[in-house]
Amino acid sequence: MYDLSADMIHTPTVVKNIEDATRGIGFTIGSDRLTGSLLRTLVAAKPAASVLELGTGTGLATAWLLDGMDANARLVTVDQDERAPAIARQFLSGDPRVTFSTMDGLAFIEGAQRKGQRFDFIFADMPPGKFFLLDETLGLLNPGGIYMVDDLLPQLKWEATHPAHVSSFIAALEQRDDLHITQLHWSTGLLIAAKMG
Repeated sequence: MYDLSADMIHTPTVVKNIEDATRGIGFTIGSDRLTGSLLRTLVAAKPAASVLELGTGTGLATAWLLDGMDANARLVTVDQDERAPAIARQFLSGDPRVTFSTMDGLAFIEGAQRKGQRFDFIFADMPPGKFFLLDETLGLLNPGGIYMVDDLLPQLKWEATHPAHVSSFIAALEQRDDLHITQLHWSTGLLIAAKMG
């Protein structure tokens, strides 16, 4: 079987550096290289995109997104924590395309909704935007926009409530008639949705 986990996906050097720093603080819930590679590919198909990442973590997915974005694209990445995103800021804050926001995900989504903000690409890697305020988050997505989540396949690190959240989340998406949805049993379990015009 063809091994997609090998470094034939051309992992950016900054991702390798962030991975090393991430291990150094014992952070174990960052996005893997397979997820990152797909993020990079999808966002590359969105020239001058407005991109939202809910859940900065240590910046692993952030780095992949930036690697795929063109010079006119802009990324807002949100996390309520300060410790893990400090690594992301250390390695990525010099990139003028990214804005780091330290705040609760629920508050960010509600604020963006009030301001009428819209995005062409949303990667939801925290409970807000995925398990909470899903409709509001999808309301931030432009027609033709892409919404992606990870961590849908069972994992040892899951909290006890996670399986029920996953089931409810998928059921809610399947009932919508404004999205084309594809689930991937790949990486940590991915779902990609495209919003119809």
